[in-house]
Amino acid sequence: MNFVERLKQDLTGDASARFVFVNNFEVERSWALGEPKLPGAGVSFAGATVNRMEEMGVLLAGEGDVVVLKDGLDPEFAAYLSTLGAAAGHTVAAENHEPERMVTEDALASPLLLEQLRALDDGRTYLMPLGVSAAEEELAKATGLPLAGPSAAICKAVNGKVFSRDLVDRTGLRAVPGRTCRTVGELREALTEQLAHTEQLGLGGGVVVKESLGVSGRGMVRVDTERSAERLLRLIERRGAEAPANLVVESWIEHAQDLNYQFVVSRSGGVRFETVKAAVLRDGVHQGHRFPVELSPAVTGQLHDATRRIGEALSAEGYFGLVGVDAMLGKDDTFYPCLEINARFNMSTYQSRIAERLIPEGTHAIAATFGLRLTRRHTFGEVAQALGGLLLDGAGRSGVLINNFATLNAAATEDGSFHGRLYAICLAESAEAALAVRTEAERRLNEMTGEQA
Repeated sequence: MNFVERLKQDLTGDASARFVFVNNFEVERSWALGEPKLPGAGVSFAGATVNRMEEMGVLLAGEGDVVVLKDGLDPEFAAYLSTLGAAAGHTVAAENHEPERMVTEDALASPLLLEQLRALDDGRTYLMPLGVSAAEEELAKATGLPLAGPSAAICKAVNGKVFSRDLVDRTGLRAVPGRTCRTVGELREALTEQLAHTEQLGLGGGVVVKESLGVSGRGMVRVDTERSAERLLRLIERRGAEAPANLVVESWIEHAQDLNYQFVVSRSGGVRFETVKAAVLRDGVHQGHRFPVELSPAVTGQLHDATRRIGEALSAEGYFGLVGVDAMLGKDDTFYPCLEINARFNMSTYQSRIAERLIPEGTHAIAATFGLRLTRRHTFGEVAQALGGLLLDGAGRSGVLINNFATLNAAATEDGSFHGRLYAICLAESAEAALAVRTEAERRLNEMTGEQA
């Protein structure tokens, strides 16, 4: 069975079931409504661009599956994916779509799309969101299609960083030095102790304070001196000592390798490991993964042990579904198996079927995000022309596979410049060669936009 068939078997008991993929990226925004925030951490972000990441689901769906989109697939991009054999499912699009709305919200505002989805109800078709919030529960009710995962309440509960930290403590896994703060009054002592502890251990990076439901590098503040700690405390202590905080304070470990591993908790409670990849981060913001990853036998054993312990603990909470766990490997090979649990799809999920279809054993890959400054919309044909011979045209060769095009022009305005993104998988015969492919692709794309790489 392929990745999607295995997932269907685990979540529905039927590997041939039909999934309707609803790729509601940054569902944490919904879970975090009403939750306490760090001062200055809730920076603005390109919501219109993030919301078009839903297009990645096109390369995940299997034959017979359906992907809900905010807008129709670009014809040139669709033709490219068809040539590769990379898109096996069908797409349906919301007739009413707003850039700042998530795909689920667009679907709920689109009566024609809702009718199309209702027509799929045959007793073996399920909604498969990236993560379940109240909006996805509403969509399930509106269409009559059951969710393939648990309730929004369970999903929110098990996705918080405070929950992850507590789980690590009660399961006996190695934890990054730190503690949780449920109230504002606990933060001063936690910061003071952790800064001193970090200095004693020679970790060198200060500490990081994280909101429980922050996402993609937002909702966190790095503190490396007593002065910066005092500045943060002055701002947050205005709320009162008993005000809820729901924060995690941890040492910042320098020069560590960031890892992400995926596993599935089945509806019956079984735990099945899928894959491990090394995260590529820029200023703390997730950019993608590189794979395969070579780990020592000792670390591999610890990783699989952590998978079992975390999976069993999540099952006990009523969760079933895909799980991504952020982990860290110190420069001394010390393995921290659980920094954060993402009990939902993640970026690695959307590379799973690409890997099975187009990346043969022995090929190395880097999942890249190309941030581009644009002054006008660009067509997929222009992107293909800019990449030239680097654009992947089949399995078993090096090159660049574009796996999301909609994000390039999502933030376009009638006048003035805007920031666009292209998501791609860069393939080559070695890790070094894949990095070289990525570098050259970035140079060519910047040349297309008139910017210097």
